[in-house]
Amino acid sequence: MLRSPRPLVAALMLLPALGAGQTLPPPAHRELARAILKELVEINTVRDSGATQAATALAKRFAGGGFPPEDVHLVGPKPRKQNLVVRLRGRGKGKPILFLAHLDVVEARREDWSLDPFTLTERDGYFYGRGTMDIKDEAADLVANLLRLKAEGYVPNRDIVVALTDGEETGDDNGVRWLLQNRPELIRAAYVINTDAGGGQMEHGRRLRNPVQTSEKIYATYLLEVTGAGGHSSLPPRDNTIYTLAQGLDRLSRFDFPVRLNPTTRAFFRQLAKQESGQLAGDLRAVSGDPPDPKAAERLAAVPLYNSSMRTTCVATMLQAGHAENALPQRAQATIQCRLLPGDSPETTRTTLARVVSDTLIRVTLANKPDISPASPVSPEVMTAVERVTTGMWPGVIVLPVMDPWSSDGTQLRRAGVPVYGVSGIFFDISDIRSHGKDERIGVQAFYEGVEFMYRLMKDLADTPH
Repeated sequence: MLRSPRPLVAALMLLPALGAGQTLPPPAHRELARAILKELVEINTVRDSGATQAATALAKRFAGGGFPPEDVHLVGPKPRKQNLVVRLRGRGKGKPILFLAHLDVVEARREDWSLDPFTLTERDGYFYGRGTMDIKDEAADLVANLLRLKAEGYVPNRDIVVALTDGEETGDDNGVRWLLQNRPELIRAAYVINTDAGGGQMEHGRRLRNPVQTSEKIYATYLLEVTGAGGHSSLPPRDNTIYTLAQGLDRLSRFDFPVRLNPTTRAFFRQLAKQESGQLAGDLRAVSGDPPDPKAAERLAAVPLYNSSMRTTCVATMLQAGHAENALPQRAQATIQCRLLPGDSPETTRTTLARVVSDTLIRVTLANKPDISPASPVSPEVMTAVERVTTGMWPGVIVLPVMDPWSSDGTQLRRAGVPVYGVSGIFFDISDIRSHGKDERIGVQAFYEGVEFMYRLMKDLADTPH
């Protein structure tokens, strides 16, 4: 259930003191970022619309901001599926850094929302609208900052490249995949800062963590299917495809994949322990050991975020069975959605599922071709820069590497051999995540502070000696 928006005063009281506004961009750049966010939210970029209109509008801003035509590229597989790649030229003292966001959004129907999803609405300390959290806020952030750097006459040690793509949310004509296959020279980089990952985390309005995502779990879908001869419902035999499937699902519901940590998740649990106390802090430290403490892991598994960080997970999400109410079911099928740890094999997972459901009548098949990608190494260069900027803006907020249980376009780049680090700097309350949902929103002040964070991070990374 979504919570009601807090009153403005209450929302602002939850934010820390700003110290004469040192965490905010200058007023002119706040206005620019807001104007770009408004423009993007109010251009419908769902699957059927495509992102070309939004990419073209942003390209015009870059042309007006002094970027030469050879550094602004509108490219893509179809007229309505264009991607925008923009380059701020540097001194050539290192390979470029690529900053990534996507312009497409999931569908939103007016009748499902309390307000128009394709109008930016500022209310009670929040920006509402489809994409305000996922992730037109980040696209606006990157565009505003690149324009700001150009206006200031800033010349980095190495090129800064911003890619704003289509097809991440909808899957068809994926922009990152298309660029890698058709225009790789536009996005060639030492590493990628993916703003569609990471993200500053608050609990009850208190800023706690600014994660850096170094890996993602693998999205894999399996089908469990039982078939039979069927017949008349008045003459039921003991076998029934629905009962057979249900028994297998019951066995699956009581199964846990083994705990397996990697350098990212070990560091994640160790850092989290610093913000906790008592039994929880002890368990977080114990599970980060080698090997992880099994009792600690068992207790932590009660929290879905901790559980998904420790192991591969599989869950039933859809059921289909039967064809008539007065006929015995000839077929029963369940969809099992799995998120595999990096390095886990989809085929080995399929074999495990077949063993767990423990019935040869239940056929287990892999329904999709998973995007398998390795974890990126924890980069001292990126971690140090994020820590520097984070500490300068929000003292006491910890920076830690994370493995996300969901997926992004980072998988495409990691498979191509490019390290990817998910960094945002826009804080959200972990109990109020509305991306893909009703009344999607982001805090107004969190948005502006995130714009300033990314501005400082861009400069820090682009000027890092090599």
